[in-house]
Amino acid sequence: LMMSLTPFRGCLLDLPWEDILVPHILCHLPLQQLLSLQRVSKSFQSLIQLYLANMRCFDSSQIEPAIPRAAFVNLLKDNEVLQQLALQNCSDWLTDRELLPVIGQNHHLHQIQLKGCAQLSRHALVAISLSCPNLQQLSLAHCEWVDSLSLRSLADHCKALEAVDLTACRQLKDEAICYLVQKCSRLKSLSLAVNANVGDVAVEETAKCCPELEHLDLTGCLRVKNDSIRVLAEYCPKLRSLKVKHCHNVAESSLSILRSRGVELDVEPPLQRALVLLQDVVGFAPFINLQI
Repeated sequence: LMMSLTPFRGCLLDLPWEDILVPHILCHLPLQQLLSLQRVSKSFQSLIQLYLANMRCFDSSQIEPAIPRAAFVNLLKDNEVLQQLALQNCSDWLTDRELLPVIGQNHHLHQIQLKGCAQLSRHALVAISLSCPNLQQLSLAHCEWVDSLSLRSLADHCKALEAVDLTACRQLKDEAICYLVQKCSRLKSLSLAVNANVGDVAVEETAKCCPELEHLDLTGCLRVKNDSIRVLAEYCPKLRSLKVKHCHNVAESSLSILRSRGVELDVEPPLQRALVLLQDVVGFAPFINLQI
């Protein structure tokens, strides 16, 4: 396209901006290149600002190095149509002050990624719950500011949730998780990993309330035991993967039920695990007659 237009100065910008340039050309360029185009001319600056105001997906990882605070505020100040927002590499500076205006003016968000954004507060989650009724996917991994009250607000207002990542949200206990799954029964993916406060009560309630559950991460949940895994096997026929590494109270007696159904597990069967450990010790895998 550029080669065909080069003999005619200004032809690219003469194309309809909202009908052609924004939806069919600029959408294929990386965000970093779009921001560079702003420096070409005032016309290009206006074009890129129009694009940013109509952008449906914003992923901060597309901007290298990490996006500065002032740039983030300027990029999204006019956007009211965001559907996906990923801010996983903004932990050094992102606070409620920067995030809340973006959340408040974008009511169509259905995916939000805030992994590792440690400087936010519970007010951010409350704002998300009040402004994003159609939210389907939310990652709050390693956001230790998430508490039971803010999670209750999320559960009360975002009942369309299908995937929630609460990895290392260490303030949360069984009661908060139970409230979430009771209100959000459409959940297909849930991570409760690295939370020593989560136990059988939360897992069993999740199993009974979320029949569509496909993926559950319980890595490092030391209070989870065999009984809740059996309940999970009974109530979640669509379960496809389960992570229970470092759950020392979960044994093969409960996992074998899921293993026989083809559920992907992150721990090996006892015999295979023993062979791996033996190989690490002696340096080779010994031959064992399994018919004995």
